[in-house]
Amino acid sequence: MPIIVGERCSCPCPTIWNGRGKAMADVTEWFQTLLGTGLPSRDIGVWQMVLRAIMVYVVTLAMVRLGKKRFMGKATAFDVILGIMLGSIASRAITGNAPMIPALGATGALIALHFLLSSAACRWHGLGTMLKGKPRVIVRDGETQQRAMRAAHLTSHDLAEDARRHGLTDIGEIAEARLERNGDISIIKAKRDPTIVTVSVADGVQTLRIEIP
Repeated sequence: MPIIVGERCSCPCPTIWNGRGKAMADVTEWFQTLLGTGLPSRDIGVWQMVLRAIMVYVVTLAMVRLGKKRFMGKATAFDVILGIMLGSIASRAITGNAPMIPALGATGALIALHFLLSSAACRWHGLGTMLKGKPRVIVRDGETQQRAMRAAHLTSHDLAEDARRHGLTDIGEIAEARLERNGDISIIKAKRDPTIVTVSVADGVQTLRIEIP
């Protein structure tokens, strides 16, 4: 059977691949021009960095909305660590110290991991305690629990400061105070006995007893 050498293939595959390669090259060039991708951080212009910041903000906001809602609030150390790491990675993506797309991918991976761990902690309380800690009773029936205070590195001045925030000036007015997992001190006020005042009136008039809570 004769072998034909040098005949051009009529298959459209090379044309398709060449077209895709050109399109990818155009997209890459467009991203490099607009966002400065692939450039050293010192070569990124002002407007490129502004656009990078906007893009990172929008993508990160979308990821956070899909994740657990409260981790950026005043929550536990488990949540705060994620916020610190997200800020570090996002800032590197903006300034060009890290490639943008891999940095956004790492951000998404951290949020997904945090979501999975927090979901598991809702189902297994032992895991939740390991990840987030547990509260400590530091005042019970007006008496400070010195062992718990020392373990939490709290002084009597710290406790008095938080008591004043709740409108209390005496530790004896506290029924129970707990150091919560997010670092706040929650306080339950002790119930006061009502003050009874006897009012004397004129003869022949019934005596009045008034209770003042």
